Amino acid sequence: MKPAHLLSTLLTASLVFCAQAYALTPEEKGLDIAKQQKAKNVDWKDSTSEMKMTLRTASGRENIRFIKVKSLEVKDDGDKSLMVFDQPKDVQGTSFLSFSHVGKPDDQWIFLPALKRIKRISSKKKSGSFMGSEFSYEDLSSFEVEKYSFTYLREEEYNGKKCHVLESIPTDKYSGYTKLISWIDQVDLNTQKIEFYDKRGELLKTMNVEAYEKFNDKYWRPITSVIQNNQTGKSTTLEWNSIKLNTGLKAEDFSKNALKNAE
Repeated sequence: MKPAHLLSTLLTASLVFCAQAYALTPEEKGLDIAKQQKAKNVDWKDSTSEMKMTLRTASGRENIRFIKVKSLEVKDDGDKSLMVFDQPKDVQGTSFLSFSHVGKPDDQWIFLPALKRIKRISSKKKSGSFMGSEFSYEDLSSFEVEKYSFTYLREEEYNGKKCHVLESIPTDKYSGYTKLISWIDQVDLNTQKIEFYDKRGELLKTMNVEAYEKFNDKYWRPITSVIQNNQTGKSTTLEWNSIKLNTGLKAEDFSKNALKNAE
């Protein structure tokens, strides 16, 4: 073999060996994608928005609610959020405060005007339905990488987009889910679909994000999301509008004592 050919063969073999040596495992690849997704959504400071929540029974009967939402980014921890129900009258004044955390259980409280008191949501009960919707209290926490172990499953097209498909297993023993399967588009790393599996390992519900919008030329936010309960046929649709980022909200705007007077 000529020296030039020998050198080329040795170089090719070396590159193949290095690629194999440094190939990510499915767990490493899944974690890497989750970290990339989180990194694309930092430094937004705070946000305000208005939300329309539509509850649908299996027969199609609807119940519509209007909610104001505030969120605050917290450095080195999970985000804070405050939701205040405006309409209809039977839920008017109800407010929900959530402090997401990275290394410990979330803190969550709900103020019920009829009872005139603030109720703390126990970690053991966070799998319960939030205000009769198909979202649980657990679903309202901010996404934190540390709360899951990840496995990359495959590449798959969904809604015309090439997606990473990841399995996420909650590390919290009180989680209502055994696993989540997420479809994340490969371009913007926006979650397109999530399947939630219950404690028996059966498909409980499916969420589809039908539309995203970009704000401040950087941050993608869902505009329409639909979550369908695969076991009961019920569904909940969330539609956001009037989204604003970096409005100047402070930690004191998310005080537990402010729940009763939230606007």
